[in-house]
Amino acid sequence: MKRHHSREKKEFNPETLALGLGYDSKFSEGAIKPPIFLTSTFQFQSAEDGKRFFEIAYGLDEKRPGEDPGLIYSRLNNPNLQIFEERIAAWDRTEQAAVFSSGMSAISTAVLALLSPGDHILSSSPVYGGTHYFFEVVLPRFGITVTQVTGGTETPQLMREAAARIGPEKIKMLYVETPANPSNVLIDIPAIAALAKDLGRDGQKPVVAVDNTFLGPVFQRPAALGADLVIYSATKFIGGHSDLVAGVVTGSAELMKTVMMMRTVLGTMAGPFAGWLLLRSLETVSVRMRRQAKNARKLAALLVEHPRVISVAYPDLLQEGDPQYDIYRRCCTGPGSLIAFEVEGGEEAAFKILNRFEVARLAVSLGGTESLVEHPASMTHADVSPEEREEFGIKPGLIRMSVGIEHLSDLERDLTHALDLD
Repeated sequence: MKRHHSREKKEFNPETLALGLGYDSKFSEGAIKPPIFLTSTFQFQSAEDGKRFFEIAYGLDEKRPGEDPGLIYSRLNNPNLQIFEERIAAWDRTEQAAVFSSGMSAISTAVLALLSPGDHILSSSPVYGGTHYFFEVVLPRFGITVTQVTGGTETPQLMREAAARIGPEKIKMLYVETPANPSNVLIDIPAIAALAKDLGRDGQKPVVAVDNTFLGPVFQRPAALGADLVIYSATKFIGGHSDLVAGVVTGSAELMKTVMMMRTVLGTMAGPFAGWLLLRSLETVSVRMRRQAKNARKLAALLVEHPRVISVAYPDLLQEGDPQYDIYRRCCTGPGSLIAFEVEGGEEAAFKILNRFEVARLAVSLGGTESLVEHPASMTHADVSPEEREEFGIKPGLIRMSVGIEHLSDLERDLTHALDLD
């Protein structure tokens, strides 16, 4: 499938490209869907071909215009991964994508590929618990340090102040997770991109990396807002069925070349079956995410009215005049389906409520077709210190809900039942 229709040369929308881009059925016996390429290695038609493929794969020579190098070995790439990479890059409007074995392997590979000992990352907080641990515990062992600033409306200014203290020349990456996990706080991506330009020296600027797991690729496109790298735990909405673990990074061809070379060396790519599952899932990502968001809007409104609920964090509840509302309107096209709400009574009450759900499942992760609930303070963010949890708004009574595609009436009844402890 081409990117543009023959009529008026109009580019296809991502929902259409997700069903055909990067695949020609004539190479697979006419199969409408790509088969699973369960192979570790690929046969060369000639020794000359093999030599040429390795020259390109290992960066010994540049690919010539119109050249389509063949495959070598599934640690470098695989047809299922290549097709998916083309399609997810089309969703993000970026030049290149790479699939990884998990969201954390995507984050760690990209960071290790682009940073060196002595470099510094400025990160928003809170972030996913695994990312927090990687930044705080693992990276310092490699001489890469991280300063975290509070996520929200003031994040660009807080990063600017931190850069002035540390030294702008040391800042090599600005990393933001927006909406943040689990607080749902939003960060102004264009403002972060502008800050990166201001911090640039000698034609080089910090890489702006955005974890887009909560809203992407449907409701937020960071590359169009100035981000250099867009990162996903594809386990979540992109996979969408709670049956795979994978990660994705998309960005410019120049940056992704370095990231993909590190992926080859570390061996952090996804396998062909995961690639095939991702292809299946990407076809319905827009339908699923829009249905989930429709349900979430109704549940968020129900939570706001419940007397046991202290606060509800959900983008669609933001009101005009709130700086977060302005960020939401400029950066997002929809609210997604993650709701964070705090109940009175702290952990004890939260646990009682969690144990009463009958439709929503008590489990971590998010973005699947089923609704999930969890307790961030004792589960996904258990490794974050109590002081930091308090600073980031991860209270003992906070519950995170990932809303699924179940019938709305069942979800409303289930949520009301869980909250009505008396």
